Amino acid sequence: MAGINPVSGATPNWPSQPTGAGAGGAAGAEQNRNGFGDLLKNYVQNVDSDQHASAQAIQDMITGKSGDVLPVVNSVAQSDLSFRLLLGVRNKVIEAYQQTVNMQI
Repeated sequence: MAGINPVSGATPNWPSQPTGAGAGGAAGAEQNRNGFGDLLKNYVQNVDSDQHASAQAIQDMITGKSGDVLPVVNSVAQSDLSFRLLLGVRNKVIEAYQQTVNMQI
């Protein structure tokens, strides 16, 4: 039996940062320009797929297709954790935006 790992899908894959003297080119600037937005978009899609997988596991349990409770609990815990992490990131982004707006020039 595999152990429960509730954080297995909750950590995003951060893109590697270019280093060295050749990192300041146009390709590096384009990667930095699209990096954060793409990262958020991918993570939201991952959270959505976790939510759908959790709902499907619950549906399979209710209809009798799956008799084991452990995968259902694991799926629900993973989707809950990834959703909470997404909410935390959203709250930090909103807080940073509000601080930026309230800056005095």
